[in-house]
Amino acid sequence: MAQGVLETGPLPHEALAAARAFHAEQLPKVTSALAGEIDNLAIVMKCPAYDHADWRRAIARDLAREYAPKRVNIVAGDAADEIEATLAFLDAAPGVTGHYLPLQSGGGARV
Repeated sequence: MAQGVLETGPLPHEALAAARAFHAEQLPKVTSALAGEIDNLAIVMKCPAYDHADWRRAIARDLAREYAPKRVNIVAGDAADEIEATLAFLDAAPGVTGHYLPLQSGGGARV
């Protein structure tokens, strides 16, 4: 089956407000997509400040556990070519799920 891609659009700058907005506005879309026929969902977000990483990791991990054997990953980036390359990798990597993948323009994943 094809990979599903959900782009969240802009979220608030502050981490707690962004997490709250994601849960209120985007999570219903995510769960609806996962209830359908896709077996792999990539959630695409813009690159945030460093303090967003924890809630994003948690949601990727928890959604992957809840919807297994379907796969769920979160990709965060600003460069379309890097996002596309990461989505292609995820689509071809059946063992990868539950990950938050922050991309850094021009230099690979942030550590």
